[in-house]
Amino acid sequence: MKTKPQKIWTATTATILSGLLCMGLAACSTAPQTSTPRYQLSTDAAWSKLNTVAYKGKQDDIYFVQPDLGWYVNGGGKIYKTSDGGQNWQEQLSKPGTFFRTVGFVDAMHGYAGNIGTDYYPGVTDTTPLYETRDGGATWQVARGMEGISIKGLCGIDILHDKSGGAEKTVIHAGGRVGGPATLLRSLDGGNSWKSIDMTPYTGMILDVKFFDANTGFVIGASSSETEKSHARIIMTRDGGATWKTVYESSRPNEITWKASFPTRDTGYVTIQSYNPDPATSQRYVAKTEDGGLSWKEIPLVNDIKVREFGVGFIDAKTGWVGAIDGGYQTTDGGQTWKHVPMGRAVNKIRLLPTDKGFFGYAIGVEVFKLKQDNARLP
Repeated sequence: MKTKPQKIWTATTATILSGLLCMGLAACSTAPQTSTPRYQLSTDAAWSKLNTVAYKGKQDDIYFVQPDLGWYVNGGGKIYKTSDGGQNWQEQLSKPGTFFRTVGFVDAMHGYAGNIGTDYYPGVTDTTPLYETRDGGATWQVARGMEGISIKGLCGIDILHDKSGGAEKTVIHAGGRVGGPATLLRSLDGGNSWKSIDMTPYTGMILDVKFFDANTGFVIGASSSETEKSHARIIMTRDGGATWKTVYESSRPNEITWKASFPTRDTGYVTIQSYNPDPATSQRYVAKTEDGGLSWKEIPLVNDIKVREFGVGFIDAKTGWVGAIDGGYQTTDGGQTWKHVPMGRAVNKIRLLPTDKGFFGYAIGVEVFKLKQDNARLP
């Protein structure tokens, strides 16, 4: 049975979007949570549209290793790179039949791009789930260490430079997919070797992945692979994926989670997508934790049945954004209040990069938008 996300973002993507006219931080902060935000947005803070190649539909992921060096990918099998903060973009790969859903980089040279896989979106013929570059995206190959591993497709990549054991090691997780089946890829050696974990006993889909260290992490998913039967679900492991526990599940059907942002070790936010056609279910929520993911509560976003949530990004425990079909929603008080802000249509991923003077934000959906906040850090 097809899920509603497919119906919305496949053959009818252009029609729906034209009618209405998919980082949190790369690694979570270990700073203690405080009641005062670390950043103060200026009164004229605004997202600006970057000059990118036009695309009919929702583009899904963008990743920066430095404020000026980044990549974005889309369902047309395209990978683009910028070295000047998004002023100019170079097409690095065009692979028809591939639906690039997610991207992540270990450093300026070493990165990964995940493919959604076949039998979900029409026109996707590529069965390779994960591609890798070791030269900054100039060339891409099937990821090394994947021999003997079967996974249908990917929706999220989490790259963690883990220092919890003393010596730093690069831990990578990649999971998928929307509509199932649910499988998690795991590498403890920076992508030289991988193992897969069958996640179907715990979640019907994997939409995003976030780990604090090699043992403790979250899968952002759904209770069923069929959206009509699904409740939004978040599961947690403390033993590197050997066992999992459901830490959040919505009470309403026709819901799935989508993306996660953990600006601190304690505080995290997850977007909840609703596909319920009942007008009485118009309230939209975001899931929030303040105890490191052990428990979650729902906070209201907006009461509007037309709103569908996608990406989420918080620069600290209080200040962040949620992307939606009709633009973005901004909060500076931890989600107590939200205001609608223009930051592009159907923003699927938000990446926020702190600097010594402030931070940069990048948001990708139908377009790519940028936010630059100088002198934003509080004393």
